[in-house]
Amino acid sequence: MNVELKSSSADERLTAAFGAPVTVLYATATGPDALPAVTRALELRSFLVIAEEQVACVRDRVHAAMAPGRDLAELSADDLRLEARWLEAALDARDGYRAALDELLHTMPAPDQRPVASASARRTPPAVTAHLPSRVAAPAPQRAGAGRHRRP
Repeated sequence: MNVELKSSSADERLTAAFGAPVTVLYATATGPDALPAVTRALELRSFLVIAEEQVACVRDRVHAAMAPGRDLAELSADDLRLEARWLEAALDARDGYRAALDELLHTMPAPDQRPVASASARRTPPAVTAHLPSRVAAPAPQRAGAGRHRRP
């Protein structure tokens, strides 16, 4: 299954958030000028597509088992309980990916407030310097953080 070609319940939100269709976003996400937010959003979308596909598969199996023309002697409560657990897991995954994607889109700056960096600035990592304080704290005792032992 190619997740880039399948639709998801988040496609409209992604298109609105980034101003381009999902197919275009996937094409630009691999380039050197790709925004980290786009890459993360598409990764979450890919996981969401798989989870939604799992939900649909379980739903289809349950519908097939419960079809009106199906022999009732073939119906198994154990099988249906197993399908219910599969469905619950798939729905939990779907809901988790939706929530993570919503949080990512919610925390992104507005399109007019996003920084526009040149391609060379994005490729060059910033220099990181650290300064040690003039007074260094005393080292922690050897047993610091160790759990207390209960006495009998």
